[in-house]
Amino acid sequence: MSYLMTRKDFLRSLGIGLSGLFCAAQGLGFSFSARSKAKSVKGHIFKNDAPRKPWKWSIEGFYYASDGKDVQCQICPNRCVLSPGDRSVCRSKVNIGGKLYSLAYGNPCAVHVDPIEKKPLYHFYPNTPVFSIATTGCNFRCLNCQNWEISQKRPEDVRFAELFPAEVVSGALKTGCPSIAYTYSEAITYYEYMYDTAKLARKKGIRNVLVSNGYINEMPLLELAEYLDGANINLKSFDDQIYQCLNGGRLLPVLNTFKTLHKVGVWFEMTTLVVPTYIEDPEMIKEMCRWILKELGPDYPLHFLRFFPQYKLTRLPPTPVTTLERFRSIALKEGIHYVYIGNVPGHPGCHTYCHHCGKILIERQGYFLKQYNIESGHCKFCHTPIPGRWGASENKSISKLPPRYGGNISMESNSFPVLHAPDPLSKG
Repeated sequence: MSYLMTRKDFLRSLGIGLSGLFCAAQGLGFSFSARSKAKSVKGHIFKNDAPRKPWKWSIEGFYYASDGKDVQCQICPNRCVLSPGDRSVCRSKVNIGGKLYSLAYGNPCAVHVDPIEKKPLYHFYPNTPVFSIATTGCNFRCLNCQNWEISQKRPEDVRFAELFPAEVVSGALKTGCPSIAYTYSEAITYYEYMYDTAKLARKKGIRNVLVSNGYINEMPLLELAEYLDGANINLKSFDDQIYQCLNGGRLLPVLNTFKTLHKVGVWFEMTTLVVPTYIEDPEMIKEMCRWILKELGPDYPLHFLRFFPQYKLTRLPPTPVTTLERFRSIALKEGIHYVYIGNVPGHPGCHTYCHHCGKILIERQGYFLKQYNIESGHCKFCHTPIPGRWGASENKSISKLPPRYGGNISMESNSFPVLHAPDPLSKG
């Protein structure tokens, strides 16, 4: 949704937005001095980097303001103000002739079929395949990014497939996937592509899953949420300064995303990648869990993932498993019902246990399910309701995953090209 305003009103809106964000953050009690020596890694606008005219894979932006010359993207809290010829922080949006365009529409650089557990989503139709797509771009600059080869690239810099929304939905149907995931890089940067695909998928009875850093403004999120069935949102830390120096973003907008999804009833799970030297304070984890309990309740699963050296943090060691175990213990003691350890295959913390009787409900070996003891959304043993989305996933017999989970999809020669997708499990 775009709209025109006078230049005076345009500039005034910028001032109100920035001051409002600062005051809100101060009101939450975030400390801006605790890490004052740490340098923010926030991305910057790319001056004069836009193409001269829109290309085939372009669409006018859905949310932006314009004074007829400059534009302000309003999808995410970066609120990039672009003069003609400029490119946004996420590298996907440009100002061409006083209009905002997305260059990431119908040109995914990653297309794959994954198990839903890979997102990770453990309480959302387990043992089902999900058709996964991504374009380039990200509105963060995470030093530990798992998928930096695509998240930190422009759409025109990588090999991509031509796959418009109807073809994505067709691909999901052909491969027997009941869900589509917008994943791998940062789905918010290709909002228009995701929105149109999700809307069409809903009409065809296909579910939609958002895998994201959660850095999105409320109005675009509310409109998208009408077509969302599930999400995994990264909660990268519970410290605003860490968000700035590790990820190039802010904490408050992410917290608002959780509250919005909770309010409108979209199922979601939370992921925290435990990066050594950054995410190591048990008191911060306690504070995070208490906020979750107060604002969201105890039922949304929380995943603590093991970090492995990536991108600009190759100097750091992998996360000690004992740290993950300690954080999981803290979260359970604080009262969160379902807390998982990720990137440690075979660990007991990968399994689902009934929060009432403590018996094992789902036993996992990597992405394989060895036991499944949920019936009609209830514990098979004590009949306690188990939070999540179960439905048709409640198979009494758990079979091995089909071969397509292991690599690229094999499709007919006249079908769209399928690109191998990076493993997003330890995504930053």
